[in-house]
Amino acid sequence: MGRSPRPEVVDHALELFAPLGSIRTKRMFGGHGFYCDGLFFALVAWDTVYLKADAQSRGDFERAGSRIFSSTRADGRTFSMGYWSAPEAALDSPQAMMPWARAAIACALRQRGTSAKGGRSRGRSSTP
Repeated sequence: MGRSPRPEVVDHALELFAPLGSIRTKRMFGGHGFYCDGLFFALVAWDTVYLKADAQSRGDFERAGSRIFSSTRADGRTFSMGYWSAPEAALDSPQAMMPWARAAIACALRQRGTSAKGGRSRGRSSTP
């Protein structure tokens, strides 16, 4: 993912997600992944909070001015994942973040359901 996020950005994300209950973080690829009840729903990379989205929720992120997570591989190719930057207003308080975080968790649940039914899911759906 590149440069590790500053610890205060990760701490702020934990505060924003606190109303969800027990949140676990895991360092990954130079960033941090966030898990709620074993579901990977958010990440922090380059000091930006990204939330999981799919076809059902992507439009809300687009309308809010969010950007899709993308990175450049060592070979120069760019790839993107199903994560979108949290809307600026959502970063103001846990209450403002909750609708977005819950949408990300709902997306993770939908993808886990697809994976459990034998369908193809993007990314990992199991807990690490």
